[in-house]
Amino acid sequence: MDNENRDEYIVKKYQEDEQIMVQLFVQWCTNHQLDPAELYHRAYPGQLQSPILAAAIDQVDAEELDIDHGTLLDVLQMFGNDDLAFVVSEEIDKLLKK
Repeated sequence: MDNENRDEYIVKKYQEDEQIMVQLFVQWCTNHQLDPAELYHRAYPGQLQSPILAAAIDQVDAEELDIDHGTLLDVLQMFGNDDLAFVVSEEIDKLLKK
C-alpha cells in the first residue's frame, strides 16, 4: 500500500469511526430522552449543527441499544470531543440524581 492509499484509508477509517461515535451519542441521548442537537449546541455554541449529527438524528433507531455512561464519555474523549463529554457528564449527574 503506497503512502497516498494508506493516507486515504486512514482518513476513511477515521470518518467511519466518527460516524459510529455520533450514532452512539445520539442513541444515548434518545435512550435518556435528551435532545442531542441541544447538547451539541451547549458544547459548541459557535458552531452550526454537524451534518453527521443531523443524519444520525434522522436515522436513530427507536429501539434502545444500552450504552453505558462511561463508554460514551470514553468514546467522545477518544475523538477529542472534550466539550461535548463535559456536557454529557453534566447530564449524567442529573440522571443519577433522579
